[in-house]
Amino acid sequence: MSRTVTVGLDGSLESRAAAEWAAREAKLRGLPLKLVHVWEPVPERIAQAPLLGAETQAHWSERNEMGVPPAEGWGRIPREAAEGLRLRHPGVDVTMEQIPGRPTDALAEAAKDAELLVLGSRGLSGLGGFLVGSVGAAVIARTETPVVLVRSGEQAADEHEKDPTGIPSAATAFRPVVLGLDTDHPDDTVIAFAFEAAARRGTALKVVHGWILPPYYVSSLPAAPEVGVELGRQDAAALAQVLSPWRQKYPDVEVVEESRLGSPANHVIDASREASLVVVGRRIRRSPIGAHIGPVTHAVLHHAAAPVAVVAHD
Repeated sequence: MSRTVTVGLDGSLESRAAAEWAAREAKLRGLPLKLVHVWEPVPERIAQAPLLGAETQAHWSERNEMGVPPAEGWGRIPREAAEGLRLRHPGVDVTMEQIPGRPTDALAEAAKDAELLVLGSRGLSGLGGFLVGSVGAAVIARTETPVVLVRSGEQAADEHEKDPTGIPSAATAFRPVVLGLDTDHPDDTVIAFAFEAAARRGTALKVVHGWILPPYYVSSLPAAPEVGVELGRQDAAALAQVLSPWRQKYPDVEVVEESRLGSPANHVIDASREASLVVVGRRIRRSPIGAHIGPVTHAVLHHAAAPVAVVAHD
């Protein structure tokens, strides 16, 4: 089956921004773009209620961003979106699919045949559109396909450097790709995704690692500040060692290493302000109890100023 860049579309501003980003990414990858529109059918027992039919139907349909039953035009949103994307992104093969069911289940299933799943996010405040609260996190936690979250209002120019006059432009070079890296448990899948993203964009890769001072050093640091300096050198050396083979594999990608004392999530979020894309990992947990995306990834998803790619790994 042909691999695609797949995007969840519900008509919200968040999902429309995600669709535009997905179209640009599909062009970079030379892949087709698939729009997936999910709606939750009105339960049969509600639809058949003689006294509450019309009012209840309208109330239930609010969850679909449509306000009308599927038979009365539920395909308008993806159809119009597809037509617009074809005009704005010539050369990209755009298809659409309309799926009844729960958004979490439908999107996780759609991701299985995708190279990449793209979803909308409100950014700085949580997940948006049909991905409200726990639903968006559940989609990320349930799929092993890389997922990119795109905030509302994201535009092509936001991923590029400003032109010489200081005006945002999509014609300038891409901003760096930022990778949040855990040097204690580095994963090849996450690192490869970040290097490929930087190579595809012809830009630098900034690798950010935040490290925390061990508790037993905290009390001695004021009296012996050189201890902190030495720990910093050791951490920087560990980061360089992890990246050494990747530098050789991608000689055309400029790599900027950043080892800093403090919260890993905060450092990645700070770096996101000048990034075209942020890449973080998510450890796959196959426990039947609950689904987690990790505290650092969770924080980055909610506060990053650039699109965030979450790459699942063992």
